[in-house]
Amino acid sequence: MISLKVNGKTYRVDVPPGRMLLWVIREKLGLTGTKFGCGMAQCGACTVHVNGRAVRSCVTPVSSVLGKEIVTIEGIPKDHPVKQAWIAEQVPQCGYCQPGQIMQATALLASNPAPTEADIVKAMNGNLCRCGTYPYIKRAILRASRRMR
Repeated sequence: MISLKVNGKTYRVDVPPGRMLLWVIREKLGLTGTKFGCGMAQCGACTVHVNGRAVRSCVTPVSSVLGKEIVTIEGIPKDHPVKQAWIAEQVPQCGYCQPGQIMQATALLASNPAPTEADIVKAMNGNLCRCGTYPYIKRAILRASRRMR
């Protein structure tokens, strides 16, 4: 049994230490907002925060996050400026990548509250959107940044 702190709550789960965090979050904790995309840390659909840093949970062994604070999309409040900006800018199309996009964006704004467009492009570069909503994503992040300041 291992202990994980996810979204402010402590969970005890029986999993091998090499099990990828994504599958523990989805299968053991039932938090299905974090998505499986590629399994190779290339698409960003599985992005979560570990101690405030955006990480790809599909390649993160659960043993590497013991004692750390994990936040999933379910841990980001509905009234968070990024989520509100996502709605205002009508970002989602199919919606599959959106949890990972939002997790990456919230990590960016936590570390850089006033990003330039170039900063946004660089930070979001590893998060793929099959629907091509990148201009909407950029506008939403700029909107959230203004609101947060």
